[in-house]
Order: sequence, then C-alpha cells, then structure tokens
Amino acid sequence: MFNRKKKEEQNDEMELQVTQPDVFDFPADMEKPDTGNDELNEKISELSKMGYQYLKEGETEKAKDQFSEILQLEENNNYALVGLGDAERKSNNFDAAITFYEKCLNYHPSNNYALFGLADCYKAMNKYTKAIEIWEKYLRQDDRNITVLTRVADAYRKIHIFKRSKDIYLRVLEMEDKNPYALIGLGHLHYDYKEYKDALYYWTKMYDLDKDSCDIRVLTSIGNCHRKLKTYSDGVFFFEKALERDPCNFYALFGMADCYRGMNQQFRSIEYWQKILELDPNNKVILTRIGDAYRNTGDYQQAEKCYTEALNIDFDVYAALGLALIRKGEGRYEEAIERLQDLIRNDRKNYRLYIDLADCYCRIGQKQEAVKLLEGYLTFGLKSPAILDALNKIKFDKALYS
Repeated sequence: MFNRKKKEEQNDEMELQVTQPDVFDFPADMEKPDTGNDELNEKISELSKMGYQYLKEGETEKAKDQFSEILQLEENNNYALVGLGDAERKSNNFDAAITFYEKCLNYHPSNNYALFGLADCYKAMNKYTKAIEIWEKYLRQDDRNITVLTRVADAYRKIHIFKRSKDIYLRVLEMEDKNPYALIGLGHLHYDYKEYKDALYYWTKMYDLDKDSCDIRVLTSIGNCHRKLKTYSDGVFFFEKALERDPCNFYALFGMADCYRGMNQQFRSIEYWQKILELDPNNKVILTRIGDAYRNTGDYQQAEKCYTEALNIDFDVYAALGLALIRKGEGRYEEAIERLQDLIRNDRKNYRLYIDLADCYCRIGQKQEAVKLLEGYLTFGLKSPAILDALNKIKFDKALYS
C-alpha cells in the first residue's frame, strides 16, 4: 500500500549530525606498559605514539605496522590491541576491530579506550542495544564523559527509548549548556516524536550559537519544523538562507516549494519544483507535485503532462489520482469514477480515494452510492475523521450537492 505521508517524510532533512571526534589521539592516560625493562617500555611507548600519529594522518596500514611490532615485543599489550582496533574501526572493518577490543578487555577489563571503541563499532553496525550495554559499562567508571553520554543518548533515541535519551541529553546540557551534540540530538528526538515546537526550540539554539555560519542542515531542519507547524513564511526564511549557501540543496528547494504550496502560492511552488527537476529529471514524486500545483491553478494540460511523465517512470498512485481529479475538474465524472474505482481495487484503505469517489457519485446524483462507499470504508475498522466528516456532510448538509 502506498503511504504518501511516509513518502513525504523521505523528503525531510536527512539526519543532522555534528561529527564527533574519533579517539585517535595517543591515549596518554592509558595504563603504561611495564615490562620490567625501561628500554623496552620506552620502545613500546614510542611505537604507540607513532601508531596514533599515523592514525590521525589516515595512514592506517602504517599504524597497524607500528602496533603489530609492539605485539612482537609484548603479547597482549593494551596500547597495541586498542590501536589495532582503532585502525580497523577507522577502515570500517568492524568485525576485526571488535576482535582486537575484546581481546584487550580480556586482559585489561577496565580499559576505557577498548570499551569506547567496541561500543562505537556496534553503533556503526546499527546494533544500538549492544552499544548501549558497553557504553553503560564505560560510564560506571567515568560518568561525566560528555562524548560517551551523547553517544548513549543517541543510541537510546535510535531504539525509541524517549525518556532515557532525553534525560541523558539534558544531563549533558547541565554540564555544558551549549553542547551541539546534545542540542542536535534533542532536536531529532522531539522531531521523531512529532513534537515540532520542542525540536524547533533546540535547533534554534544551535542556530543562535553560529547564526549564518551554522551548518546548512540546521537551517533546513528549522525550516522543516516550520513546515510541519504550518508556519510557512518562517520556513521560507530559513530555506532561503540555506539556498544562499547552496543554491542546489535538495532539502532547501523541496522546503521552499512545499512552503509556497502550503501558502497556496502555486506558481512560486512550481518554480522550486522545477529547480529540483533540473537536478533530478526522473523524480516521479516531484513530477506529481508539479502536476498537483498546475491542477490547482486550473492548468489541466500541464498537469496531465506532468502526471503522465511520472507514470511513465513508474506507477504512482497519486499521479494516477491526479489524472482522475483532472477528469473530475473537467466535469467528466463517469470517467473519474472509473479511474478512482480502479485505484481503490489496488489500495483499499486509502481514505483519500474514497472521499474523491464519493464526491463524484454525489455530483451525478448518486448520494446513496456515496454513503454506501464511505460506510464500507469504516467497516475496515479504521478511524478516519476525514471519512466521517465527508459522510456527515452528505447525509445532513441539505445545501450540499443540491
């Protein structure tokens, strides 16, 4: 079944993140090597520093050589095992990295760097519950590490444990009231739960920190909150700022078009839909949106052209619906009814199709058929205020369809 709401969500901003640093600096506070041989200890320390320097420079293979040499000098050395884990993690070889971190923890159970790296591997593999378990172990030793706290909060957000995630983000803000990871995380947390005013509050705080130099995704995220809240003119302000920075930004162009659609300025919305099409000419969703805009201005010829182009790419129920609505707008109700019936056969729970079909029935004097159709929809057990409203108008509004 096609879900337009879900499809529209795909055009919201991709998740905004501030890149948190990897722990590739030399871990000076890690337990120092003590082989009982000062010269050997010094050699291991120098190799470790060189290994981490190579990691910082992106020379992972050279880093591995340094850490492997340490293991030849001292089996199970914590610097070497963590370093090899970090090198594999940096190369996205997460299974190999996990092996090194776990080996380190077998011999050095409280090694925070191994715990951190191990949790980050599971996070990268989308195994958030496992990552949380390990980060919580880390926090039992160091409960004020902001980097870890924000990662834990992010992971709880990913598995939809709202309260725990929010509590940890707020704890971070108590320690550092302008922490960007916590502000961004809280914005996403509330946005995911459709609490757009709260999301707007936290993302606006991010904007206030840097104003026009802030990440462009902060601008589009704020714009998307305004779209959801239907404060479209405010949304336009932020999307315009994003387009000043990147005139081809898909999310800003989509946001501008959708805001103008919401403000019923169809010609302005077409302007921005067209800009997206110049970048992505085979985007059937945008072709359908342009078709809707043209149809709402009464330009059925251009609308039909856009819907047909969308359907030539792939079937889209809303492009097909658009063609049915053109027939309805032209007064060709019988043809519109036929098209809508075909669509319902393939999408039996799409309430919008029923409302438009019922309206067509009423326009040709078949009110009872319209009532039967809408009452039939309610037998699916779905609660639809729009269906109930349409049904009540047909039954009780004597002036309607008179």
